[in-house]
Amino acid sequence: MSTLIKKRHSLLPGDTGKFAGILSGFILLLAVLPILTMIVMSFSGASNLDFPPGSYSLQWYKAAWHTFVSPDASDVLSLGKAMSTSLMVACLTMVFATIIAVPAAYALTRCEFRGKAVALQLMSLPLVFPMVVLGLALLLVFDSLPFQITTSRLVIAHVILALPFVVKNCTAAMLSIGSEVEEAAQMLGASPLRAIVDVVVPLMKSGILAGMLLAFIVSFNEFTVTYFLYTIDVMTVPIWMYSRTVSSLDPTVFSFAVLIVLIDFVLIWALEKLVGEGGVSF
Repeated sequence: MSTLIKKRHSLLPGDTGKFAGILSGFILLLAVLPILTMIVMSFSGASNLDFPPGSYSLQWYKAAWHTFVSPDASDVLSLGKAMSTSLMVACLTMVFATIIAVPAAYALTRCEFRGKAVALQLMSLPLVFPMVVLGLALLLVFDSLPFQITTSRLVIAHVILALPFVVKNCTAAMLSIGSEVEEAAQMLGASPLRAIVDVVVPLMKSGILAGMLLAFIVSFNEFTVTYFLYTIDVMTVPIWMYSRTVSSLDPTVFSFAVLIVLIDFVLIWALEKLVGEGGVSF
């Protein structure tokens, strides 16, 4: 009997690992199932949205390409212009969020000041703040200004959303840098500012790159807040795609969505190659 009990206990770790693997695979399948469904539907050869498709073809990719090179008359804005707006806003968001986040991460890591804990909490507030409420609040603020801004308000809103990601990654990089490196640079004649610029910032490279790419991804895919702030002449790709589904679902949207997923996949792959998994903080 004791031999049987020992044998049964020896099987428990393996059984637990097998169960954990099955559970992880099931959760992963649930996570990627909508993406897989979208990819399958983009290759549908039917004229309706039945799933699974009865046949497969590239007709919706051809239609998407035609829409890109020859916009429909019903479109208020071409996809090319929406794509250029998304790229411009995402690039500006990436730059401004990084400019703000690097000194903020340094101050939160190196400096001790009253209200530091509150500042840390406020920095993470956009991560938990309801996006609909934030979009409406920003709309009221921007509409109350005595002057009109269009693209700039999208950039400001996206910087607010992306800033926590950039700050978290820069702070994680700062925590691995001891203050002795700055002291050594100053002992060799560098000013405090030059020690930061020439020594600390290069050592933060992994966190900065991770934050920049995450800021770009967040901005490029943002919809909810952007919905409250876009105009007819200035709209991003997610808003343009939504406009194609207001009256009836255009199957070409699946083809455009595959393109967006591909762009995001390339950016995430580049993120892992540049900084590694250990340098990314979500």
